[in-house]
Amino acid sequence: MPGTNREAKKMRLLQALLILMLPMAARAGGDPAHGQVLYRSQCMACHSVDYNGVGPAHKGVFGRRAGSLANYNYSPALKAAGLVWSETTLEQWLRDPEQLVPGQKMGVMVQSAQERADLIAYLKTLNP
Repeated sequence: MPGTNREAKKMRLLQALLILMLPMAARAGGDPAHGQVLYRSQCMACHSVDYNGVGPAHKGVFGRRAGSLANYNYSPALKAAGLVWSETTLEQWLRDPEQLVPGQKMGVMVQSAQERADLIAYLKTLNP
């Protein structure tokens, strides 16, 4: 069978490519354990999981309307933004909060796309 050897080579090449891509696919959704490390080192100066500080608490952030936690003094811009926190809105927020909501108060941006994904994966674990 003349084409069998060529097909076998194509199949082996495809398998090798898939194996090489697995680690990237696993990280694409974010690593919550690394996100927790990042949260503790970069976010906890202002935020807490359970209580408001300089920034609002993050427990239960997914699905929550932005600017809606009681007992936290949000900027008028964030209160009026009408955002609901999701993977998409959190990614945009962490990348550049001022671009998403001009006039907001957070002065920190997360430059790395992977770190944003990891932080978001960790924040997801905080929803009851």
